[in-house]
Amino acid sequence: MKSSEIRRSFLEFFESKQHRIVPSAPVVTHGDPTLMFINAGMNQFKDVFLGTGTRDYTRAADTQKCIRVSGKHNDLEEVGRDTYHHTFFEMLGNWSFGDYYKEEAIAWAWELLTEVWKMPKDRLFVTCYKTDEEAFKIWNNYLPEDRILYFGDKENFWEMGETGPCGPCSEIHFDKTPDKSGRDLVNADSPQCIEIWNLVFIKYNRKADGSLEELSAKHVDTGLGFERVCAVIQGKDSNYDTDVFMPLINELAELSGKTYLNDIDDHDSVAMRVIADHTRTLSFAIADGAIPGNEGRSYVLRRILRRASSFARNLGFREPVMTKLVGILADTMGDIFPELRENQITIEKVIRGEEENFLMTLDRGLTKFDELAKCSIDGTILGREAFLLYDTFGFPPDLTELIARERNLKVDIDGFNQCMAEQKQRARSARKSISQEVETIACDSITTFVGYDYTEIETTVEFVKDKQIVLDKTPFYAESGGQMSDTGTIEVGDETYNVIDVKRLGRAIVHILDRNTNLKLGDKVTAKVDKARRLDIARNHSGTHLAHEALKTVLGSHIKQSGSLVHPDYLRFDFNHFEKMTDEQIKVIEDIVNEKILSEIDIQINELSLEDAQKNAKIKMFFGDKYGDIVRCVVMSEDFSIELCGGTHVKNTSEIGLFKITSESSVAAGVRRIEAVTGHGAVEFVSGLQNKIKELNEEISANQKTIRKFEKDISDIKREAMEKEISQSTDEAQMFGDIKVIAKQIEADSLDALRDAAVNLRDKFAHKAIILLAVLMDDKVQLACSVTDDINGQYPAGKLVGLAAKELGGGGGGKAHLATAGGRNVQKLPELLENFVGLVEKM
Repeated sequence: MKSSEIRRSFLEFFESKQHRIVPSAPVVTHGDPTLMFINAGMNQFKDVFLGTGTRDYTRAADTQKCIRVSGKHNDLEEVGRDTYHHTFFEMLGNWSFGDYYKEEAIAWAWELLTEVWKMPKDRLFVTCYKTDEEAFKIWNNYLPEDRILYFGDKENFWEMGETGPCGPCSEIHFDKTPDKSGRDLVNADSPQCIEIWNLVFIKYNRKADGSLEELSAKHVDTGLGFERVCAVIQGKDSNYDTDVFMPLINELAELSGKTYLNDIDDHDSVAMRVIADHTRTLSFAIADGAIPGNEGRSYVLRRILRRASSFARNLGFREPVMTKLVGILADTMGDIFPELRENQITIEKVIRGEEENFLMTLDRGLTKFDELAKCSIDGTILGREAFLLYDTFGFPPDLTELIARERNLKVDIDGFNQCMAEQKQRARSARKSISQEVETIACDSITTFVGYDYTEIETTVEFVKDKQIVLDKTPFYAESGGQMSDTGTIEVGDETYNVIDVKRLGRAIVHILDRNTNLKLGDKVTAKVDKARRLDIARNHSGTHLAHEALKTVLGSHIKQSGSLVHPDYLRFDFNHFEKMTDEQIKVIEDIVNEKILSEIDIQINELSLEDAQKNAKIKMFFGDKYGDIVRCVVMSEDFSIELCGGTHVKNTSEIGLFKITSESSVAAGVRRIEAVTGHGAVEFVSGLQNKIKELNEEISANQKTIRKFEKDISDIKREAMEKEISQSTDEAQMFGDIKVIAKQIEADSLDALRDAAVNLRDKFAHKAIILLAVLMDDKVQLACSVTDDINGQYPAGKLVGLAAKELGGGGGGKAHLATAGGRNVQKLPELLENFVGLVEKM
């Protein structure tokens, strides 16, 4: 069976068992900041198992995209070096939410494996939890006792976390040994006897004290390794030898000119397996909106790409190669995962850009590595040297270990981590010195922020020191989430202090004044925010939300915020993208935002639990951000922008006024930045443009006058030169009887100048003169002929110039005293000029 047929038969089987076939969740967890990537089929049903959510069905099945590259589930180092570990894989699964339980789950698993897929029964082993006699008895209906094994907590008890839903599990293993002797290899991490399916029976809740209590409803959660079962059904020793991977590997073999071998020790084959696996991981992650970068999941993707790029170099590649595999992946998996085809161009561009950027530093980094290797101590690269490679050349420590392993060296990772910790401490110290005024405050005050509803309030001093005071309530917003702090005044009696900055310190909000104050604890004061400035900030902040969504609409779903600054005068927004935006893209983004502004949309701000926010796929959350139990959701129409945000905003989009992007630039590899203005800033920007246009027009007008003067001067110079040349030409006349004939090529920049020259030269003679002048113009010969009045009846200029032009493959004519013509045969011009007297004689 082909892999596509295996996948389809699984889904059709469980559909026949009344399961709802649900689509795979995105591998990037936009709604759950606690999880870097989806790493198991149950992730999208986490709320059901926790009892915080429900579905309108009790049975489900799917194939779930999974990535395991960090934390507890980290298979990165095994990838490519064995036959069955991957960073990206599919997990086929079926679930029961309080519906069927062990008996049905086991029976259907056995039916699918042995009756539908025809796996040999004598090659299957199963495991049960050490006290789960119920599962053992059910399995004993299908297998003899010697093929059913008990294991303990580590192998056969599944838990979601330290607390929460959990229960015993039963695993199915396939024996690949030639003599079917794999019993002792079960759970021994051997490629000869591999786990293919895990049936989890969720019946308990783990309490904080470690004890177990039975749930009111029992659930089933199963996971079947798609790549592994394909290898079994297709009779392959390795997952990589199935039709899931071979199209990619075959392409790599052809591009590199290397031979792929089913050998875990062959370096070239290991490299091909790694590149094929990592290309899948990167492609699916980018298709679902992630992108390589410097933090969080983005950094993990960048590490994976650089790891694959290093292996590609070992195959002899010196240019991007992974980007060439994306089309093959889209062709082979695009039917079941259409997002690969829909985002293929984006995926290729992102991967190509990352490969090119890393290849630029890889050569220099490898040269530096070779230098460091010579200084290794007892075959170990020092931690500080590994940190230098990371800090200077972007080599993640696992990449340094990979290169070291190829040279039979080790890396002092503990020393590397120490250097990393010291760098972070230096950064923290630098930040502390910047805000040391605020850090000097040591108080346990709690400030209630009321600035969403008020910009002026009566309040009480809770703490005071020099220029810094803490109030029990404040309308002043403290810098957070990229939004700048409010400014304003604090008034007491006739005394007014300017608030020049606001900082959050613990649960206190510290107001920094323009001078020392004599205020005392308990004093009543009036806190006033600069409302005009606050409104300018709000306009820019609301504009940022609209711009974020417009960027996603125009550039692609991969767009994510990488940083922002909301200033009263402008906004700045950093986002992950792989190429410079075009002028057309910028215009479309501006048009989308301004359309939303003109639509006068009321901005809704709702408070809801973080738990409820995570369930709503429309709400933008940012990976790595810390959210409280209650979050603030800013809605600018349900079908456009919904985002968690603690900043201040306008009440209606029309208050933003106008949105205009003023610049677009690169700030880092894979990160672009736009700056834009709204409201007063937009008015000032447009006014500034008008002034610049006026200045340019004035400059252009002045330049045009100068240019016209230069042109006149040049024309005068050319005319003087031509007149001089014409004066000299009278001595070059040939005689035909008593008639003077002049035929020559001159320099002239227009037909009018040519005619004028012919007339001027004729006028140098009182009588009996024939003039033929030629000029090369636009790859063509232009001719002008003039004849003195006393002989132009016998030798008319029109006929003479016509005969001359005919010699050049052209024609023309005119009056008896002056005529023009032209021809394209430039090569014959010297001959014409030399023999022109002969043409006159023929007439």
